[in-house]
Amino acid sequence: MWTMWDMVAAALAVYAGIAAWVFLTQRGLVYCPRRALAATPDQAGLGYEDVRLVNGLGTEIHAWWLPCEGAERVLLLCHGNGGNVSYLMETYGIFHQLGLSVLAFDYSGYGLSGGRPSERGTRSDALAAWDWLVREKGFAPRDVVLFGRSLGGGVAARLAADLTEAGTEPGGLILESTFTSVADMGAAQYPWLPVRWLIRHRYDSERALAGVRVPALFLHSPEDDLVPYAMGRRLYDGYGGPKLFWALSGDHNCGFLSTSGYADGLRRFLRGLPGPGR
Repeated sequence: MWTMWDMVAAALAVYAGIAAWVFLTQRGLVYCPRRALAATPDQAGLGYEDVRLVNGLGTEIHAWWLPCEGAERVLLLCHGNGGNVSYLMETYGIFHQLGLSVLAFDYSGYGLSGGRPSERGTRSDALAAWDWLVREKGFAPRDVVLFGRSLGGGVAARLAADLTEAGTEPGGLILESTFTSVADMGAAQYPWLPVRWLIRHRYDSERALAGVRVPALFLHSPEDDLVPYAMGRRLYDGYGGPKLFWALSGDHNCGFLSTSGYADGLRRFLRGLPGPGR
């Protein structure tokens, strides 16, 4: 017969087992890469160029350069945690209609990029993409707008912080459906676990943005079924630079498609940025 202490010990063992599982498998919870490319921009009527980058860790990174004729600005696109650059055709079309050139890159371990995904890796990947635009393509930093969606918001926020610390600021920052940090996300989803002690991939955007002052646009849907709307508002409320909040509608993955005014919000933000620097 089980005693009360036996049941307590068993419950603690199960709890410890779950905590250990979260700690050991969290890479698979944070990153959901796909290797195969589902499509190419030319299939959507967009011209593009395959680009090969090498990040600071020596990993080869695959990217797509989608130029837009007459564009005065370029968007450095950091995608979410799932799929790869080939799953963003609708997004590329919207940006093209707004007159933006786009550099979209795959994180380490995604698509045709080498290596394995990690927070250190995505940070280095984004810096490599920035360097390609500024050093190889010759864009002035003020003409480059950083864009991050979901997990990509954490990547873009970290890049903005790294550039600011280095004394070079981008022209703007757009964060769409982005969380405050992975730790906050984990605590919200697993309130009964000591998530903040277990997390190894932090993506603390709230902390990264503390010293950033570039013009920023925050987009989030109250109906987001993955990243709480309150997190998007918290990022916006705590941001110290010029800022605009634009509400979306629809769930996490389709908010930008479900909102007729999505492009209007981007256009309003872009028009408010300082003139081109080239």
